[in-house]
Parts: sequence; structure tokens; C-alpha cells
Amino acid sequence: MSLIDVLGNGTRLEILRELSREPMYVSELAEATGMDGKTAVHHLSTLEEAELVEWYMRGNRKYYVLRQSLELRIAPPPERTFVLQTEEIETETETAGQ
Repeated sequence: MSLIDVLGNGTRLEILRELSREPMYVSELAEATGMDGKTAVHHLSTLEEAELVEWYMRGNRKYYVLRQSLELRIAPPPERTFVLQTEEIETETETAGQ
């Protein structure tokens, strides 16, 4: 699935918006976006396959966090620019080791 396909879904965009604020576990995301847990897991799997999110365990909860920074720029003519760019986000542990 292309990045455009992944981001072309409003539900996945809502999940990314929520995760841009803070890491969240599945039931928090489901509640914040108004979907059931099974649907949330499906969309999170798609985002994980696209390498936009990753997860970690805290206790018995699986937290999701953004892995990539996304930038989308679209401009009308004469530029006719359409740019969708991602770059990996440095975590605190990565920067502390440098």
C-alpha cells in the first residue's frame, strides 16, 4: 500500500493527529476517534506497516507513538507542487547516545 493510500483514509489521519499530541494505547485511541478497538487495531497495523507508527509495552498496555515526521505540501499552478515527505523522528534515547 502506498503512502498516499495509507494517508487517504480519514480515520488513519485522525489516529495520526491524536498520536502527534502524545503516545496512546489502543483503547484510548479508539475512544478519542470514536471507533471500536478492533477497527483501531486494523488501522494501527496499516500505519505500522507503512512505518509511520511503532509501539512499546508499558505494563500490559501497548502504546503507539509516531515514528515518522510527515510533511504534505500542495500548491496550485504555476508551481503545481505536490510533495509528501516523511523522515524518521529521533527519540530521546537515540539523541542521548550521541
